[in-house]
Amino acid sequence: MRKRIIAVCCAALSLAACRTPAPASCAADARLLIEDRLFFGLSRPDGGAIDETQWNEFLREEVTPRFPQGLTVVDARGQWRNADGSVSREATRVLTLAHADDAANEAAVVAIAQAYKRRFAQEAVLRLKQPACASF
Repeated sequence: MRKRIIAVCCAALSLAACRTPAPASCAADARLLIEDRLFFGLSRPDGGAIDETQWNEFLREEVTPRFPQGLTVVDARGQWRNADGSVSREATRVLTLAHADDAANEAAVVAIAQAYKRRFAQEAVLRLKQPACASF
């Protein structure tokens, strides 16, 4: 019985850790938005790389139509463990989006990640999502 209670408590804590707490309140000149950061590896499974022209085409066709109000892209270097256990190090683009917390924006972010994986044969696109107070 004790093991079962511990297991239930651990499961509850794990689920609670997945939820992102919203800020208690934003300043009067700010509003609550969602900040999404998507990490796009630029290496292809065949050993090639996604070049500047291909990346810009992806932004123009997949991202900008979904988030015309604005976005930020930063060049980065990253690494991650592939499904086969090997570690890949590669050039990366980090896309940051700030948007309202609604179903349409959620679907748009998911669609961007899916489109990138499909277009460039990627295993994954990392997404970090958190509430943020924003002012302009």
